Amino acid sequence: MTDAAPVSDDPTRDRLIEAAAAVFAEKGYDGAGVQEIARRAGFTTGAIYGRFRGKAELLLAAIEAHTTNELEQLFADHRFEGRVTDILTTVGSHLLTDPFDDGQALLLEAFVAARRDAEVAELMRALVHQRAANLAALVEDAKASGLVVEELDTESVVRFCHAVGFGFLLFGAIDLQPPQSGPWEQLIAQMVRALGQPVPGPQVPPGT
Repeated sequence: MTDAAPVSDDPTRDRLIEAAAAVFAEKGYDGAGVQEIARRAGFTTGAIYGRFRGKAELLLAAIEAHTTNELEQLFADHRFEGRVTDILTTVGSHLLTDPFDDGQALLLEAFVAARRDAEVAELMRALVHQRAANLAALVEDAKASGLVVEELDTESVVRFCHAVGFGFLLFGAIDLQPPQSGPWEQLIAQMVRALGQPVPGPQVPPGT
């Protein structure tokens, strides 16, 4: 989900982030240069290095400025009272309605760049781990309240949610037609209900 870039007490930093987002969108991470970003913002490269370690940190700042953590917003909404099942159902529904926008394009660019740039990979891992921790806390709360069975591995639930979300990111990049909302929401509802069902034990082969 895209949000307006926040206004900070450092207008120069804000302008650099917006210029970086534009250059990354036009030329990709590998094709973007700090000189071009600084020039686009109306500064010298010294303004960049006075605020960021380099291009990788600029990319992360652009992602954070153009995306929001929907899980955090929903968790803060008292209507849900922390019910992870309701939150997951809402987020799952939004996967169909949220457009592929600048924030998602930047996120996809970062994943591609991470394959070739160790610094980008490190920063992206930290970002994913941070957001994973927030979701893991929701799952643990749901276990305590009985909405999710204790036997389910929290990390596996979190990774599955990320896999679905990142999958839709790829769909948006190639403009792949999403499923119909009715059947999709029915599937999500069924899967969310399954989180509260007893986990079957391992199958034992006959005769053992």
